[in-house]
Amino acid sequence: MAFGVEASKKIILIISILFWFSGAVFTYVGTYFITSYKNFDDFRVDDYGLVPAIIILAVAGFMFSISIIGCCATLKESKIGLGFFLLIILLIFAVEVTALVFVYVYKPSISEGLYDSEYDYFEMYDGYNSQSKAVDYLQTQLQCCGLTDYTDWKNFRWYSDHKTVPESCCRANEPCSGTLEKPHLLNTDGCVDKLQKLLQGVLNFALVFILANAIIKGCVDKLQKLLQGVLNFALFFILGFAIIKFLGILSIYFIICRKPRNDYQTLYA
Repeated sequence: MAFGVEASKKIILIISILFWFSGAVFTYVGTYFITSYKNFDDFRVDDYGLVPAIIILAVAGFMFSISIIGCCATLKESKIGLGFFLLIILLIFAVEVTALVFVYVYKPSISEGLYDSEYDYFEMYDGYNSQSKAVDYLQTQLQCCGLTDYTDWKNFRWYSDHKTVPESCCRANEPCSGTLEKPHLLNTDGCVDKLQKLLQGVLNFALVFILANAIIKGCVDKLQKLLQGVLNFALFFILGFAIIKFLGILSIYFIICRKPRNDYQTLYA
């Protein structure tokens, strides 16, 4: 019995530490979101772009609180504290099951609508206006060119006037002038990315974070593949974390429902 109690306490403590770690990650994500937001300001269509960051930071605070409750209740073996911790885990478990179903059901359609949202910005590109700065930032960060590929620029006013693509299409550290006659100097795959959506959800922000720090070849196809990759990761992460919390639920039940130890011994005449 003592071994079972200790094992259960360790499982609950591990879950509490995972909550603390999740809170730290969400804090970083929310902070990064806010500091990065100015880079995407040209794509903003309303004043609610920072709402996801506020939600992320609120979730981080919630995670830290859960972690503290779990650790204290476990170490003190408080049935009230463990019961409250159990309730929180059950609620989160239900939300994650819902999220798992949601992600699975909507996974095939998550990449729809990536093309049309950016067409106007590329069409208005002149090298100086705010749309141009946004497109240059996008192409530089994602290392891509055009919408579906670099030849898309032939359909836009910039190429008609200059017979070149913007220098933001050029590969890093290459002597490139933007001419299509030397495609090996260009990031040849295209980039379609609806930044407003990417700034309005945790999952989409995770994609921005990956794209901003990774070297990729393309955008429409690559964005869709990365979206699917993020969703696959989300599926495994949610499922794995749900299994761990299920073990935690069993552990809490084990500690709460165990019979109190009787230190008295029967006296025989």
